[in-house]
Amino acid sequence: MASEKLDFIEINPQAKPTAAIIWLHGLGADGHDFEPIVPELHLPKTLPVRFIFPHAPKRAVSINFGMVMPAWYDIMDVAGLHKVNADDILASSRQLKDVMQAEIQKGLPPERIILAGFSQGGTIALHTGLRYDRKLAGIMALSTCLPAADQPSDEYVAANRDISIFMAHGTRDPMIPIEKAIETRDALKRLEYNIRWQEYPMDHSVCHEEIQHIRSWIMAVLE
Repeated sequence: MASEKLDFIEINPQAKPTAAIIWLHGLGADGHDFEPIVPELHLPKTLPVRFIFPHAPKRAVSINFGMVMPAWYDIMDVAGLHKVNADDILASSRQLKDVMQAEIQKGLPPERIILAGFSQGGTIALHTGLRYDRKLAGIMALSTCLPAADQPSDEYVAANRDISIFMAHGTRDPMIPIEKAIETRDALKRLEYNIRWQEYPMDHSVCHEEIQHIRSWIMAVLE
C-alpha cells in the first residue's frame, strides 16, 4: 500500500497557480469532503492557489469493528486508549510526500506549499511537515492532535523550525477531545514552534468563523 500513488481531486485557479494547498480529509470521508470550502475562502485572484484533496486508501479500521473505509491509519481501542498503527502513519506520510513532489516537479517551490488536514488528515499533515527537509509555507491542523506514539521528537528537522502552524479545535469535540489537541499545541510550543491557536464552540466539524480565520492565515503565509 505504501508504494501506491494517491488519487486526488484537483481544483485549479483561472491563472497559473503560484501556490498549492494539499488538504487531507478525516476518517471515513474522502477528498470531496473539503472541496466545498474552496469558494467559501474567497481567495483573491491575485493569489492563484491550486487545491489538492487526496483520497485516503481504504483499510480495515479496528475501532470501527474492522470495517473497511478510507483511513490514513488504523486505530485500535486498547484498554480504553486509542492506539494508532505507526506503520500506517509512515506509509501515508510517504504517499503525501509523493503528492508534494509532483507539485514541485510542476514548478512550485516547497515554500509555496501548505499541508492541511482535518482529524486523521491533520495528524498526517503535522507528522509529515515537521519532518520535511525543505521549507514549507505552513501547516494547517484542524480538529486533530499528534497521537502518543507520534509526539514531538528529535526527528523534527531544522528546515521547518520557524514554520507557521494553524491549529483549530471545537470545545465540544467528542471524537478528539480538545485537551488532546492542547497537549499537542503545548508540546510544540515548548519546542518554540510558531502556533496560531483557535477554538470554537462546536463539535468535530468546521464552522464559518473558522473558515474566515483559515482564509486570513492562508493570506498571511502566502503573501
